[in-house]
Amino acid sequence: MKIAVVGAGSYGTCLATLLAGKGHQVSLWCRSAEVAEELRTTRENTVYLPGIRLPENVSVTSDLAAAVVDSAIVLGVTPSHAVRDVLGRAAQHFVDGVIVVNASKGLEEGTSNRVDQIYSDIFPPDVVQRATFLSGPTFAKEVAAGQPSAIVIAGHDEGSTRAVQEAFSTDRFRVYSSDDVIGVQIGGALKNIVAICAGISDGLGFGHNARAALITRGLAEISRIGAKLGANPLTFSGLSGMGDLVLTCAGDLSRNRRVGLALGKGQKIEDIISEMRMVAEGVKTTKVAHKLAAEIGVDAPLTAFANGVLHEGKAAGEGITELMSRTLRAERD
Repeated sequence: MKIAVVGAGSYGTCLATLLAGKGHQVSLWCRSAEVAEELRTTRENTVYLPGIRLPENVSVTSDLAAAVVDSAIVLGVTPSHAVRDVLGRAAQHFVDGVIVVNASKGLEEGTSNRVDQIYSDIFPPDVVQRATFLSGPTFAKEVAAGQPSAIVIAGHDEGSTRAVQEAFSTDRFRVYSSDDVIGVQIGGALKNIVAICAGISDGLGFGHNARAALITRGLAEISRIGAKLGANPLTFSGLSGMGDLVLTCAGDLSRNRRVGLALGKGQKIEDIISEMRMVAEGVKTTKVAHKLAAEIGVDAPLTAFANGVLHEGKAAGEGITELMSRTLRAERD
């Protein structure tokens, strides 16, 4: 089938390569015409995914309409803050019966919306009903290299979810299905905040005990927020919850962990961001999630800690002391 991949960062490029390897005709959209021309010429994304050659059945374009027209599946892999604009424009060129797959992980600034809620604003109801959401512990570099990985696809429409599961699955990329659209998205978005916290801990020179505590209490915090929003709590013990959380908090390829690591070592967030070529979704998501947790009345101390360090000028060491000195409580509270 024809599949459009909207977004040519590391993850978009790796998924385009994966899908082309299954024999699909893939169209990869780049925001920059210059980058698109370089990819067409060199067949390699030297900035975001060096060392991986694009298969010949991946066409590259900066023309959004040309990318998505006649595509049975449109895979959105833009940063979350670009979903409303880019996918909203792409929707004008969708064919009847298209299945949109989201691989962006974050919450929208200003509205606190998940991507499924953004889709409800920008797509017709039938497209919204068929939409699916991809999330789980997958670093682009490892997926592109053919290393074994597992991920989950969630959707409201069983037929659409099954179609995407079959279209994406390979003998090195196993796709599980879920009907918990909210839970899969919340796990994917909020784990980035915990990864920043874990990076800060590592940057301050703390050990494995501290990291394990952050991951465990981070999972509890994500579960509280997700359950209040209507997610199935069991989702957070799966690939889009604990799986993605462990990978992002401990893996050296994690951009969000690297942000936290630099913060723990005393660097300013402005300097860290200016030196990064790829987006660390957790930086913006932290502010949104901090506001959202307050609005829905959920205790989120790790999110508050990360927000203080990222956006309120709080020293990382001071924030850790506050976390450890909070009122004692039962673990299940």
